[in-house]
Amino acid sequence: MTTAISSDPFAALNATAGSAAASANNSDAASADRFLKLLVTQMQNQDPLNPMDNAQVTSQMAQINTVSGIQTLNNTMQGLNGQFVQMQALQGASLVGREVTVVGNRLAVAEGTGTAQYELATPADKVKIEVLNPAGRVVDTMTLGTTKAGRQDIEWDARNADPALEYRFRITATSGASAVASTPLMRDRVQAVSTSGSGVSLQTQYSGDVAYSQVKAFN
Repeated sequence: MTTAISSDPFAALNATAGSAAASANNSDAASADRFLKLLVTQMQNQDPLNPMDNAQVTSQMAQINTVSGIQTLNNTMQGLNGQFVQMQALQGASLVGREVTVVGNRLAVAEGTGTAQYELATPADKVKIEVLNPAGRVVDTMTLGTTKAGRQDIEWDARNADPALEYRFRITATSGASAVASTPLMRDRVQAVSTSGSGVSLQTQYSGDVAYSQVKAFN
């Protein structure tokens, strides 16, 4: 397994950011130069009996400075965002071979126990966990009582389960007559890391590509 990260992840970024910044700065300078030339021409050809108001000139100068400042800020933020993505990639590289918790409903079965997690948006007075075989049939059901909001652990007695099969689970939670939103969570193994212009993606064993920001926990 390889990690798709350059040995010098900042080199290409800095070169690209520098080129973009230089181009943007040249464009800003050209715009400011054109504005000043137009302003000077306007002042040279103004009506002597009705000259431009000083406040108007000051306002126009402030506007061009504001536009230039905003553009410079945007360029700086874009550069920082690119560096942040590369920093995430470097951190993600250390996750290769490790387990992470992501959204998913796969039960990890080992030594006679199936484990997973789930999250409840609000407290529930009844939670039903159904274990499904690869065909989607319910092979076992666990019913829990009052459960608080947040992340909860699942432990399923898998001593009679076929270790060659992949089991999944389904959550149904209620509070009175109202359904409670739930999110199934599972453990997955990171096999590789890749980057794009928008962020870092972890290539996992069971879930495929998962955005770095979507990882719930690093195990």
